[in-house]
Amino acid sequence: MSRFRPGLLPTLVVLALLPLLLGLGFWQLQRGEDKRVLLAAQAARSQEPALELRELEAVDVPAFRRVRLVGEFDAEHSLLLDNRQRGGRVGVELLQPFLDRPSGRWVLVNRGWLPWPQRATPPAFDTPHGELQLLATVYRPAGEAFLLGDGAPGEGWPRLVNAVDVPALWRELGRDGLPVELRLAPGPASYVGGWPVVAVGPEKHLGYAVQWFALAATLLGLYLWLGVKQARERRYGFHTDV
Repeated sequence: MSRFRPGLLPTLVVLALLPLLLGLGFWQLQRGEDKRVLLAAQAARSQEPALELRELEAVDVPAFRRVRLVGEFDAEHSLLLDNRQRGGRVGVELLQPFLDRPSGRWVLVNRGWLPWPQRATPPAFDTPHGELQLLATVYRPAGEAFLLGDGAPGEGWPRLVNAVDVPALWRELGRDGLPVELRLAPGPASYVGGWPVVAVGPEKHLGYAVQWFALAATLLGLYLWLGVKQARERRYGFHTDV
């Protein structure tokens, strides 16, 4: 140990920071793996036949399953999901209740993105009337829960929200609805779709992990260099402990 004397303070710093940096690196690797599994599931289920809504209720893992709907929209209770951007443009996503006639169940359908450049003017949208036949996909949030945001009962409609709790919406409206969001496939009733399955891809998480591991390696390298340097200085009579 006479050839390695890093000092007490550098040792304490390394003991505190090195596990943290390594933990962040492994955490990013795990997140990347979770995203790969999610993307693989989405790709596989997008090739499966579309289900009727009553069939969807019997599926153990409904995420990313395609669903056929027959019924009509409720134009009176629209949600505008705020802070959604497409191509650098600010806007909202329009979500509306839809009554599926064959099953008699309600579902919340995301009809897509709308631009909203002027906040003083409500975003313009219309709702098709009459019976419709739609194709939609069950959305699975990647990470944070889909919770009811700023909107509160009695605030009025259409309601601007930051997030949505689907079961809470059905409780407020007193309806028998499924606790999922369906994202509408392109068609006459849809606005801008094309949602990414994940906002940050697995490769980004791998890059973040490499950065954390590089910081850990740099910290450890500096610690070893300092320990050897100070041991040599002490050995030759230069007392420069940190």
